[in-house]
Amino acid sequence: MPLRPYACANCGHWQRWFASPPFCPVCTDVRNALPEDGWQFASADEVAVGRQARRAVVAPGVTGYWCEPQLGLGTTGWVIETDAGLVGWEAAGWYPADAITDLRERGGLVALGASHVHGYGALWQLQDAFAPPVLAIGVDDLVWTKAFQVTWPTDDRHLLAPGLVMYRSGGHFPGHSVLHDEQRGILFVGDLIKVELAGESPVGLSCHKAFHAQIPLSHAEVRQARDLVEMLDFDAVATPFEYAAPVSRRQVLALFDRQLRGQPTAGPIPIEELT
Repeated sequence: MPLRPYACANCGHWQRWFASPPFCPVCTDVRNALPEDGWQFASADEVAVGRQARRAVVAPGVTGYWCEPQLGLGTTGWVIETDAGLVGWEAAGWYPADAITDLRERGGLVALGASHVHGYGALWQLQDAFAPPVLAIGVDDLVWTKAFQVTWPTDDRHLLAPGLVMYRSGGHFPGHSVLHDEQRGILFVGDLIKVELAGESPVGLSCHKAFHAQIPLSHAEVRQARDLVEMLDFDAVATPFEYAAPVSRRQVLALFDRQLRGQPTAGPIPIEELT
């Protein structure tokens, strides 16, 4: 019996399994909530029904793709223009046929990557459709990659494409990575930080080990993240869910410094206090 991809109805995590998976490893992890009514999984054909593609240009050369209605956590897949071609970072929960056609007409994807499992979305779908030579994931997070093939496990630093550099940040997950767009001054932060928005304006920043359970990062994890962010220049951030600007290095460092001054918290801090 061939393995088929199935999505968790609760969080949207994809697995390839013989039939409906017995459980979802992402939901059973402390960072996520369990489904109240037990496990429900959907095949790719079932997920496709009624979903439409959406896209939006958030910055010159950066486009977000998602589906409506959203699947699970509701992730956005970022597509970034580089001198080598288009790079996909994170992924939408599902790519309807017209989204795949749109990406194919734009030349396909030369590389894929993601910060951590909460941003994987339907990476398997993009890999199946475009077969890029590189799908890069932090080596410490390979346990979550049953739906696709990692072709380049990454360490502390990895050049994903010209001007796009992956760095292992740790923290939220051991292999959690961020992607620095050096040309545009954007840091694709994954869940290293969480941005609170009022409309399109950032109004608060937080960091966490587990958002739903409100578990903060440890001081050692915050220090590691701070040392990394201090080296990177940016004035906008993109999580697996939204693009936020302006959010600067100085504000993120202020968030980390606040965490290091006493007992760390997982809740948001008003951005005015970090500016």
